Amino acid sequence: MFEKSHSITLLFNASKVYDRQIIEGIGRYLQTSGADWDLYLEEDFMTRLEHLDEWSGNGIIADFDNPAIEKALTKARVPVVAVGGSYQNQADYPQVPYVATDNFALVEAAFEHLKQKGIERFAFYGAPLNPQHRWAQERERAMLELTRREGYECYVYRGHAVRPETWQYSLKRLTDWLKSLPAPAGIVAVTDARARHLLQACDHLGLLIPERFSVIGIDDDELARYLSRVSLTSVKQGCFDMGFQAARMLHRQLQGMPVSKAPVLVPPERVAERQSTDYKAIKDPLVMQAMHFIRHNACRGIKVDQVLDYVGISRSNLEGRFKEERGHSIHTEIHNEKLSRACKMLKETDEAAVDIAGVCGYPSIQYMYAIFRKHFDQTPVEYRQAHRPQSLDDLPVEGLSKFAAI
Repeated sequence: MFEKSHSITLLFNASKVYDRQIIEGIGRYLQTSGADWDLYLEEDFMTRLEHLDEWSGNGIIADFDNPAIEKALTKARVPVVAVGGSYQNQADYPQVPYVATDNFALVEAAFEHLKQKGIERFAFYGAPLNPQHRWAQERERAMLELTRREGYECYVYRGHAVRPETWQYSLKRLTDWLKSLPAPAGIVAVTDARARHLLQACDHLGLLIPERFSVIGIDDDELARYLSRVSLTSVKQGCFDMGFQAARMLHRQLQGMPVSKAPVLVPPERVAERQSTDYKAIKDPLVMQAMHFIRHNACRGIKVDQVLDYVGISRSNLEGRFKEERGHSIHTEIHNEKLSRACKMLKETDEAAVDIAGVCGYPSIQYMYAIFRKHFDQTPVEYRQAHRPQSLDDLPVEGLSKFAAI
């Protein structure tokens, strides 16, 4: 017996990575549950909020981080499941089934990651107070509570809203704040977008990352990874799981089954570690300079002599400093940087192995194959296959529901 078809509207901003991943989770639930839903994802629903309660469909899944959406659905005549951020004050949760990203756990994951690197000074780059960004204030509170609990001081800067006409002024104020911070320090940014501001400001000032400031964001937004020279470490939210659970809640309601109104908190998925927190507690300033040069130029085929020219000291002097700080030679550091870049590209891109060899500064694809055989006992192709996550394209498509834009 086939289940009755339902018309469901999704109130999300599909231009944001957070919302898209939630929508993806909803789609996965429909694939695996057999629910027969027509999904309506309206691109400009904000212009029709006043009439949402008149919608004649069967259910709604909506982003309640926006107070205007929450207010518009208070009199909805169909089941509503809300998605948004968690709150320390239980009274702030809506009176409908609610799935939340655990803001405290997100910040805790970032904080613990920095602590594990041996960092003992902390800062938080948040966002201006805004009723539509309540999650930002929750994350700021979490950072202050975590650092206070551990006995650390935390330097907080909310910055300015991003607007083209004031961007240069905002960037200048951000650089002023960075120059005032003690170093080395770990900075948790409220989002990847704000983390990218930090990377840009540090680049302008010539402040080394991660030697001076280790930066970690929240979202694991693929776009942010490629818009800065230093790849960004980030906490990946459990957005996919949020969408899956929200769809399951709505499905239960449509079947006449009870659903608890107690908020469901979804923890972060993982910390995606990259260059911006590759902190090794280096104390020698000359080794720090050399590391900075190697990080930015290893894949251009540089040799040890070029590193020596950049730092301006003898080979025996710098080699001795490297052995003391890093436990290996300058040549090994260059080698490790190239290999790390090749591994990252194999895991995160679809570039051909021969092209990756060229980008990473290997003289030939055969040479890169020999390197991978030596280190991993795998070819680059085998390494990619072993480290790539399962794609949605690999999943069965039976029961795939219909999507439509209105």
